[in-house]
Amino acid sequence: MQKTKPQRDALGKALICLGNENEKLVVLSPDVGKSTRVLEFKSKYPDRYFCTGISEQNTIGLASGLASMGWSSIVTGYAIFICGKTWEQIRNSVCYPNLNVKIVAIHGGINVGQDGVTHQSIEDIALMRAIPGLAVLAPCDANEVLPLLRLALSKEGPVYIRLEREPLPIISQSKNLYKIGCSSRLRDGKDITIIAIGGMVWKALEAAEILAGEGIQAAVINMYSLKPIDREAIIKAASETKCIITAEDHNRIGGLGSAVAEIIVQSKMVPMEIIAVDDTFAESGNANDLFEKYHLTVEDIVNSARRCYKKVN
Repeated sequence: MQKTKPQRDALGKALICLGNENEKLVVLSPDVGKSTRVLEFKSKYPDRYFCTGISEQNTIGLASGLASMGWSSIVTGYAIFICGKTWEQIRNSVCYPNLNVKIVAIHGGINVGQDGVTHQSIEDIALMRAIPGLAVLAPCDANEVLPLLRLALSKEGPVYIRLEREPLPIISQSKNLYKIGCSSRLRDGKDITIIAIGGMVWKALEAAEILAGEGIQAAVINMYSLKPIDREAIIKAASETKCIITAEDHNRIGGLGSAVAEIIVQSKMVPMEIIAVDDTFAESGNANDLFEKYHLTVEDIVNSARRCYKKVN
């Protein structure tokens, strides 16, 4: 049984570590410090923590103001609100002036479960990808939270980091090297390539194991940097394997599948299938039940791979 851990638990610990490394680091929360676990940062560095009340637009405005004064601002909140409510502020107050603001959002995708549609952010990647100059990162487990946060802070300018709510299996290695615009190849394969993000990465690895038992060798790529995306890795996958599957807990429009398709159509055309929420709102319920209903399971990846593989064999 794989060890599991919520990414937001790792966030609280990561911010304390980074706060120790950078005395100019400040953390802001629109009154969701308990849910995002950043109250741990407050207990350690109370003078560098700001609770702005339930006012996400003001939170972004304050973060941009602090950044313009030389602080490294990290805004934490729920993905649907920190992206949806504040899109214009992120665009005009953070990204246009290229300020050093990092936005860390929890509750990405339908992995939110019982909190329901109002809290299930299946549009955030599309919203953030569309803003010029904004980098977009998505850790695949709790272990990747600290290194990707550190990576974000090493980049001058705005970064969006997407986290999920429910515990995820630990699959990444501490020795991994991370770079903006790169990805991690977790498994080699000659027949198909599965490119996944976030909580779909471990499912991609399990699907690859099942496919191997059927004689289909699947490579697995963790596309932790969604923007800029690892163009070279995608082109290489298209050249070396016969088809590509993408897997994401996000609307199929504007997310990982769209980003990969943009590269494929401009470079190396191969059959491709997208595992994602099929442009519909979900509902309240157990996260695993929702994954099954909206076709985001290991078996869905396997079935998609089988269909894609049959097209070229």
